[in-house]
Order: sequence, then structure tokens, then C-alpha cells
Amino acid sequence: MNIHEYQAKEVLRKYGVATLAGQMAESPAKAVEAAKAIGGNLWVVKAQIHAGGRGKGGGVKLAKSLAEVEDLAKKLIGMTLVTHQTGPEGKKVQKIFVEAGCNIKKEYYVAVLLDRNTGRVVVMASAEGGVEIEEVAANHPEKIHRVVVDPAVGLQPFQARQLAFAVGMQDKVAAKAAKFFLGLYKAYIDKDCSIAEINPLVETKEGDVIALDAKMNFDSNSLFRHPEILELRDLNEEDPAEIEASHFDLAFIKLEGNIGCLVNGAGLAMSTMDIIKLAGGSPANFLDVGGGANKEKVTAAFKIILKDPNVKGIFVNIFGGIMKCDIIADGIIAASKELGLKVPLVARLEGTNVELGKKKLAESGLNITPADDIADGASFRADGRGDGLLSLR
Repeated sequence: MNIHEYQAKEVLRKYGVATLAGQMAESPAKAVEAAKAIGGNLWVVKAQIHAGGRGKGGGVKLAKSLAEVEDLAKKLIGMTLVTHQTGPEGKKVQKIFVEAGCNIKKEYYVAVLLDRNTGRVVVMASAEGGVEIEEVAANHPEKIHRVVVDPAVGLQPFQARQLAFAVGMQDKVAAKAAKFFLGLYKAYIDKDCSIAEINPLVETKEGDVIALDAKMNFDSNSLFRHPEILELRDLNEEDPAEIEASHFDLAFIKLEGNIGCLVNGAGLAMSTMDIIKLAGGSPANFLDVGGGANKEKVTAAFKIILKDPNVKGIFVNIFGGIMKCDIIADGIIAASKELGLKVPLVARLEGTNVELGKKKLAESGLNITPADDIADGASFRADGRGDGLLSLR
């Protein structure tokens, strides 16, 4: 689960992470009120969307007067902001963050995340802050410094100081940065984050170390432990289909293709998507109904797929272990009859109650073609020609 910058800074302040004074606003009038409350004569007006690259996309602006704050708020609120992370369709800005300006001396990058290769949490930092860290990692990996954290003891103060020294900080600034890193790490662990990233982390001319931006993502599987984080969820930033899927505890991610996928098990779902891509097609979604889904859950999953106007064909690929094939068949039939099945559907069922599942599909009267394996499913096409359902592209 993602949250906005202003929300991430509220969380981080509780862990001693230094931030600038700022307030969220949803209208130009509220933006002016926020600037007045913050005080000073320099403010930063930032679009709040769940995507990076806002500065390059024109979503971060400086204001030197209250009139300029109001004017920028009018321009940003309601605009469609396109960044390298939103895709060409962009995201509509519904909130902005008005923050105090500061005297920047140097920009850095710091993040806490899980290194899946080692199974350890890593704190990494770079003196190349304020730019796309992916480019730095690809072209100058030596400029990214890492500390691997022992889970038994956590990030140690000496490690935090070493990281500060590694990126060129010295004396009191290094000491403040070390405290900053320790707070960021503790927030990451306490809140079950998948990433806690500050880009840029700035050293000011006054010698302070401040989070100028903040990004926090959370492991959705841990949210039952963190109702205070779940309250920060902004449904306006999420795809409606993914929101609907979450109500049924479905693992669903909408993609840009036209072949709908209904699969049980994340590994099988990814393999199915790989085969679709290998055949030259493009999956419309990742959808894992899980191992213990019931008829209602499968029906809901199928409805979500059918509501996507881009879907030109559907590939159901089920290996029934705990999940019974006849339950999958019941869900497919129920959803198809309710919504009307107007696209080709190939169903590959294998495992528990497979014959009963196939029998139900065959007797349903619907336009459903059974497949014995994945290759068989890929060889089907509604008009009997071509390379299969996966050739619909």
C-alpha cells in the first residue's frame, strides 16, 4: 500500500526524522491558508499523487508570494500529471502539499528496503540525490553505499555513522544524518514497510539534515497490525478494479494487455503471463484467486475481468489442490451468465474434481473451450485459425 508524501512525513516525524513545516490542501484557498500558517516568504507547492518523478513532470513549483501560492494551486489541482511512473495516461492531482522553503547546500539519497537476494534489510545512501537513483545504480553503482542490517540487532549507530561518512558528510552533519538514518530504519521496521525512501535528503546551509521528499510503501499483508496506516489509504489513487478485488481478498493487478487471466497461485499466474508474452500476446491482468477460494470469490474475480473493455479473450488456468476445479467452474458459469460472456474463453483445469469441473463447463451452454494443458489452451482461437487465444493482439 502506498501513501502520499505529506502522510509519510507525518509518520516519519514521530521517529525523529527531520522535515520542514507543511500542510496538505485540496483547494487554492486552503493552500493560501497553509502558506500563511507556515510563514516565511518562500514555499514549495507539490502535487500529491502516488508516483515518483513529480518534479520533472511539472508537479513541484516554488512560490515567493501568497498570490503565487494561490496561482500554482489553481494550476496543479485538477491537472493530469504525467511522470515516468504514471505512464502516458498520467494521474489526476486532487491534493497538494504546501511546504516551507529551505536553503539547500547539498542533496543526497537514502532508502531502507529489503534485499531479496540476501534476505536482509539494507540501508543505502548516495551523494547523488535529487536525480533518478535507477540511473545512478545502472551507470555509477560505486556511488551507492550500502549497509546490510543484522535482523537480530538492527541498524547500529556505528553503521549509520559509517554510511554518513561514506557519502561525504562530516562532523555535526554526519552525526545528524546518523540519527536520521536510525529513525528512518526504525520507522521501516515498526510499520512493516516494503520501502522507506528519501530523495532528496538535504543538508542545509545552516547545517541541518532534512527530508525534502518522502516515500513509504507498506506490506499489504501486515496492514491488519497497523490500522493507523490503513486509515491513510487514498482510494482515489488506486484502480477501481483493484479496489474491488481487495474487498474479496483477491491478488489483482490491472495491466495494459487484452488477455484476461484467472489463475490460482502466484507462481502459476506469473507462468501463465510469461506464456502469453512468449506467444506475442499481452496479459490484461495478474489475478490470483488463491488456494482456498469459494464460489463467490471466483465469481467476483471473473466479473472484474469481464468488466475490462480491453479484454478480447480470457484464459482460465487452474491447478486444483486445495482449490477444487468444480468450484472454479461454478464461479465461471455464474459470472458469465450474469454479465454475459461475449469473448472467447479457454479453461484449462487440472487436479481435484477436474472431471466434474469440465463436465459443468461443457453442460453450461456457454462459449467455453476446454484445454488439456497450457499449450492446448494457447492453440485455440475462436475462428479456428492462427496461433491461439494468445494471438489476440
